[in-house]
Amino acid sequence: MEQYAAIRLTAVAKAFQRRGKPTVHAVRGIDLRINTGEIVALLGPNGAGKTTTLDMILGLAAPTSGTIEVLGTDPRAAVRSGKLSALLQSGGLLADLTVAETATIIRSVTPGALPVHEALLRAGIAEIADRRVGLCSGGQQQRLKFALALLPAPDILVLDEPTTGMDVTARRGFWDAMRAEAKQGRTILFATHYLEEADDFADRVVLIAEGRVIADGPTEQVRATTMGRTVTARLDPRDEPGIRALLADQPGVRGLDLHGDRVSITTTDSDTLARLLLNHTSATDLEITSASLEAAFVALTSTREEATQ
Repeated sequence: MEQYAAIRLTAVAKAFQRRGKPTVHAVRGIDLRINTGEIVALLGPNGAGKTTTLDMILGLAAPTSGTIEVLGTDPRAAVRSGKLSALLQSGGLLADLTVAETATIIRSVTPGALPVHEALLRAGIAEIADRRVGLCSGGQQQRLKFALALLPAPDILVLDEPTTGMDVTARRGFWDAMRAEAKQGRTILFATHYLEEADDFADRVVLIAEGRVIADGPTEQVRATTMGRTVTARLDPRDEPGIRALLADQPGVRGLDLHGDRVSITTTDSDTLARLLLNHTSATDLEITSASLEAAFVALTSTREEATQ
């Protein structure tokens, strides 16, 4: 049975006209489908089009061309109904109000909203409910924005750089809270410049560069497709000439490195290589690992930049 699309973008483009200056094409024809219950990380270098894409999904900007559907309806309708909510980088908070007062005001204009205490508790800031916003740290203010996004009990949460201003401990606590929300079945789309967050939390990574999707898939798949995998094994160093001869005609082998009794081979077909080593050499203690998401990110964006030069 096919999963229901929570968010669907079809040939979406966004251009900004500037008087006396060249048109800026921020988004250049994105096709994207996010199913209900997915946790998706949106990655890309500065100026890639991430924030513009999120703004269009939230109905804050209209595409120049293409269509966007959120839960089968218009993005603005999804926001008005409370089914779609967001934590954005932009948007200020009133410093003289307390945390609880801020949430209470937003709740008063949010149909069917959660109780204020529950939203603050789920965001991890119930203990500072009486603190004035101006006395809250940057991370605590981000948590407050998260609580405000939770008030309508949305089906979809969109987060733009949600842990900006948080230290390592605060970021860890924030993602613990987000995991709890994900277990409720919410669809979560987040943009981040912390690649380890995408690696640890997302089910799927969508990498954008120059307004286009250049990679889309499970994090493991993106790493493996871009960089290949590394197969390491223990063997007698005297076997190196035989190993090199064995691998000479093997497709997908990108490199071989021998340190003492450990051989490391980078390949795009780790399964075939592992069988070859186990069946035709004396290799033992074999391991297969993937490149980091950061390495894949750098490789993909670098390749893109070189292609456009």
